[in-house]
Amino acid sequence: MNYLMIGANKVKNRIVEGIRKFWSDESGMGTVEVILIIVVLIGLVIVFKQQIAGIVEDIFKAIREDTRVITN
Repeated sequence: MNYLMIGANKVKNRIVEGIRKFWSDESGMGTVEVILIIVVLIGLVIVFKQQIAGIVEDIFKAIREDTRVITN
C-alpha cells in the first residue's frame, strides 16, 4: 500500500510540474505581439487614410515639380 502512495505522489508531482512549465512558457508571445502591432498599424492607416494620402500626394507633387525644373 505504501508503494502505491509513493507512486501516486510521483505522478502527481510530475503533473503539477508539467502544468507549471506550461503556464510559465512564453515562447509563443512573439507571434501574438507581432500580430497585435500589425492590427494597430492597419487601424491607424484606416483612421488617417485621407491625411496619409494628402501627405503622399504633396510629396509626389514636389518631386514632379523638381524633376520638371531639372529636365527643362
